Amino acid sequence: MLGGMVGERGKLGIIGASGFIGGELARQATAAGWTVVGFSRSQRKAGDEVAEWRRSGDGLDLSGLEVLVNLAGERIDQRWNEANKRLFRASRVGLVEAIAAALEKMESPPRVFLNGTAVGIYGDRGDERLDEEAAIGEGYLAELCRDWEGATAAIEGEGVRVINWRTGVVLGRGGAAWKKMQRAFSLGLGGRFGDGRQWMPWIHVEDQAGGMLHAIDAGLSGPVNGAAPEAERNADFTRKLAKALGRPAFMHAPAFALKIGLGGFAGALLASQRVIPVKLMESGYRFRYPTLEEALQGLVT
Repeated sequence: MLGGMVGERGKLGIIGASGFIGGELARQATAAGWTVVGFSRSQRKAGDEVAEWRRSGDGLDLSGLEVLVNLAGERIDQRWNEANKRLFRASRVGLVEAIAAALEKMESPPRVFLNGTAVGIYGDRGDERLDEEAAIGEGYLAELCRDWEGATAAIEGEGVRVINWRTGVVLGRGGAAWKKMQRAFSLGLGGRFGDGRQWMPWIHVEDQAGGMLHAIDAGLSGPVNGAAPEAERNADFTRKLAKALGRPAFMHAPAFALKIGLGGFAGALLASQRVIPVKLMESGYRFRYPTLEEALQGLVT
């Protein structure tokens, strides 16, 4: 699709279109008939998958969009010191508040807003099966996600259908998680975190993007769990990953060592979240990679 041309379904804006997930979403959305409008802090040239680029930051231009997807957020896998916590909040809660302020001024706002949040909202829940009706958990990350999603209430007040897409580990070539896993195992440093019994929600990037588009088209609203049909325990995830990569997984990162080395972020690695994507499954979404074995096979071949 050439820049400036409008697809048969109208314009779908992506804040974070230049990122790993945003790029896959742009590709699938374009194939589905949308004209993709990307938002970036730097100037970029339009192409086949992103037909138009606009500047992100102050004074967002959201005109002409049918759908807006927000995938922005400062990386959470770093030290949770006070300076970084301010960045985490500004890039999540602050950005949604800025979007709400921009939409309030529009006569014809987008009809759908999909906000990419995180399964961290559930906290550490052991073996509890967590569908979208599950209560919000406790802890710093759960509270941040609660406020992040809470900021969308003002957008709903403008008559926009809001989807809060809660995701965990996203697997795919070029993604940060997959790169780190490959590197650790290639160096013989792969292994479980803590006792390895904690549940890890994961999803393949193709299902991440495909599920988002399905949620938009299927009329879903409120929280939607962006995860594969069944989470894996950390020890099982590690074992299957080692087998797929043909590498050993002898290493073990004890909980106390993770907490010393990573501080507050260690809690996110050790938290157990058995997330179930009930809304996606009940609304008829068919996963391309429903099992971890299928996802890993697709990534290593």
